[in-house]
Amino acid sequence: MLSARPLFMSSLRVWGKYGANFLPFKFIRLLTLGSTLLFLAQTSAAQLAPATPPLADPTDSHFKGVHEDWTTPALTGSNLMPAMPLEFFNDYPRYTMELLRVQWRMGDPIDLYVMKPKGIKKPPVILYLYGYPTDTDIFKNDDFEQLVTKNGVAAVGFVSALTGHRYHDRPMKQWFLSELQECLATSAHDVQMVLNYLDARGDLDMNRVGMFAQGSGASIAILTSAVDPRIKVLEAMDPWGDWPTWLSTSPFVPEAERPEYGKSEFQKKISTLDPVDWLPKVQAKKIRLDDELFDTITPAAAREKLRAAVPTGTNVMLYKNMEEFKAAFQDGKNLEWIQHELQSLPVPDGPTRK
Repeated sequence: MLSARPLFMSSLRVWGKYGANFLPFKFIRLLTLGSTLLFLAQTSAAQLAPATPPLADPTDSHFKGVHEDWTTPALTGSNLMPAMPLEFFNDYPRYTMELLRVQWRMGDPIDLYVMKPKGIKKPPVILYLYGYPTDTDIFKNDDFEQLVTKNGVAAVGFVSALTGHRYHDRPMKQWFLSELQECLATSAHDVQMVLNYLDARGDLDMNRVGMFAQGSGASIAILTSAVDPRIKVLEAMDPWGDWPTWLSTSPFVPEAERPEYGKSEFQKKISTLDPVDWLPKVQAKKIRLDDELFDTITPAAAREKLRAAVPTGTNVMLYKNMEEFKAAFQDGKNLEWIQHELQSLPVPDGPTRK
């Protein structure tokens, strides 16, 4: 049974936070408060029952040898086994959209959206990873699909661990923050497994890979780019980080849970996954940090530490208010930088247009 926590938080927060980040506001479809309350009423009784293990076929031996190291964003020390993906294909006049279900660990299938412009033999590609609690709705939006592919660049979207469709069969007390070590590590591993899958396809230019990520997704992108040089261009918007400060002062953290996150045992588990420590190690050739100074999710002190940790040459963009932010991001204007940097990279195989 799905938990109501991500859906409830999404309906209250996504409009103000995520609706402005990429598309015009009118294109973001949200749950209404009424539908969320109805969902809560329908599921509240079920949440009293003990949680079951993640959904999996007990006769399926494919993932029995899988083990994963949650102490590092690197895949070294982990053994993930990709299964054959399931695919749904849509053909549009100017682009194609594939919905794939990929999986490499027990009970955690991932919906992966691959959007490709037509007329380009091997286009460069940008991975999109928005922050918790954003689900996959944005990747199903026709206007988004047209926007991210219109300049000859492919787009790949998915969500992080314990987010949206990936949140199931857990007690409600377990969520993204309570399982922060798991979510950061496994999601960083997921990005690398997605890159492995895209590389095996052979229809994308894997020498020109970019990643646009926001919030907790930006934290995951930083961790991944520090251990995987395949991400050549990175744009990280409002990353979470400096965990001792963030967890003790961010208004995103429920007050009833804050004491638990301040305990030494919890802090020790996530100490090896702090973006402040990994930012200087990012291997992307071009990096941009977008910082909304008016956003309170990440405390000012943590923002300052993150900005101080960026590698030399990082393009740091500061937005003092919503008006400045809208001017830079409305109607996908922000795409110009990451697409330009990707397309400026050398093409080993020469011209790619058909």
